[in-house]
Amino acid sequence: MSGDIAKASAEGSSRSSGNHHQQPQPAPLSRYESQKRRDWNTFGQYLKNQRPPVALSQCNCNHVLDFLRYLDQFGKTKVHLHGCVFFGQPDPPAPCTCPLRQAWGSLDALIGRLRAAYEEHGGSSETNPFGNGAIRVYLREVRECQAKARGIPYKKKKKKKNQIKPNDEAKSSKQQQVS
Repeated sequence: MSGDIAKASAEGSSRSSGNHHQQPQPAPLSRYESQKRRDWNTFGQYLKNQRPPVALSQCNCNHVLDFLRYLDQFGKTKVHLHGCVFFGQPDPPAPCTCPLRQAWGSLDALIGRLRAAYEEHGGSSETNPFGNGAIRVYLREVRECQAKARGIPYKKKKKKKNQIKPNDEAKSSKQQQVS
């Protein structure tokens, strides 16, 4: 009998908790938002681990550059050194001892996410250390260095102009005459 009472009260308590209005669960974060949060937390932890620890309000572009260099040790992209026999070869035929680094595209995407996260956490765009010119210069140097090491040059794409060339005008007028 006491077992029946305990069972009934347990069932009743679970039923009564079902009657309370539950807080709506926030929508799951997108892959980008999850990665941005993870990157922000990682950068915050990096600053805390500095000796002495660095407050986010005291963070500048030098801390960001140090963070990017620190991340190189976890990279998976082989970047051949100038003295390596495979320097400049896109597909080397054998392994070598050149270091693994973070790929330029990964660093570029990381900076984009951290730049957005900084402003979402109350930082102004004018003081955003992730948008500093020194960061852009560093990323450009990494891109060029990795491209040379792989033998694949990155060429700056020229902007197309919407001007009509003289011989294009002649072609279009001939086409109009034929029509």
